[in-house]
Amino acid sequence: MSQHQNEMNEFHWMLDMIQTIDVGLVVLDKDYQVQVWNNFMETHSGLRPDQAQGKKLFSLFPQLPEDWLRHKIDSVFFLKNRAFTTWEQRPHVFPFKNYRPITGTVDFMYQNITIIPLTSLTGIVTHISLIIYDVTDSAVNKLEAQKVNEELKILSRTDKLTQLYNRGYWQDRLDQEFNRFVRNTAPSSLVMFDIDHFKKVNDTYGHPAGDKIITLVGDTLRKVMRKTDIAGRYGGEEFGVILTDTDSEHAKIFCERLRTAIEALKPIVGGVEIPFTVSLGVAELDDQTASAKDWLANTDQALYQSKHKGRNQTSLFSHKIN
Repeated sequence: MSQHQNEMNEFHWMLDMIQTIDVGLVVLDKDYQVQVWNNFMETHSGLRPDQAQGKKLFSLFPQLPEDWLRHKIDSVFFLKNRAFTTWEQRPHVFPFKNYRPITGTVDFMYQNITIIPLTSLTGIVTHISLIIYDVTDSAVNKLEAQKVNEELKILSRTDKLTQLYNRGYWQDRLDQEFNRFVRNTAPSSLVMFDIDHFKKVNDTYGHPAGDKIITLVGDTLRKVMRKTDIAGRYGGEEFGVILTDTDSEHAKIFCERLRTAIEALKPIVGGVEIPFTVSLGVAELDDQTASAKDWLANTDQALYQSKHKGRNQTSLFSHKIN
């Protein structure tokens, strides 16, 4: 067999491999004109090689991120180095639909792409090749795992009955807010409140009624608070709210809105109306407060004042109080 025949056989073997590999292969010249368009690209784009070859890539796919992709390709031509992009940076470049059976619920194909410089015998980069990998299955599996982990993370710090933060996570946030105050002295107030005569409610109407009231308090609190406020169920019938960037006077306004909203609830359980109220205490964080623990103690002292003065009211902590 002659050398020419060997070269032709090798050429056909390479073409066959290019056509049958399960990745997209596109070769472009410096004008972004398509020179090679393999079966993968035909299958997913609907364009035959004869329809793509000699055409500019961006005219074939006007929806491509042209500025971004030109920058990537031009850097490969100039630097003579490969470039990469992953689905985590950009979920897909080519607008291909997803046909993979495992992840059939996903509309588009997640893609990793490698851009490779192709040099002439004189070392000049005359063309580049785009290799497009379908990574839909692995991408979706990773995204689903991340979603599950995030859901577990949320569950681990959420009180089941109220959907507020549980005590452990809320106290961590209390420590964080105290440390933030130490760094930048932004105003911050802490509110502690509990349900008045809650034991009597449980004893009279049963624990299901008590659970319903606790749930209603959580729902009402979420409606009254801002997105930046940090609310948690501290334990039993007691709740805590960290009001960021809020002084004590504005915190009292928040407390009165919450108190009157809860007083108006009057839920009916088992055909019986069960009116209830809450008592609240407020302490603004200041330079005399040595720790998050002291901040909490100050707020509890204000809450005790509200209880002592007849309940269903808000009291502000003062360092003058003994």
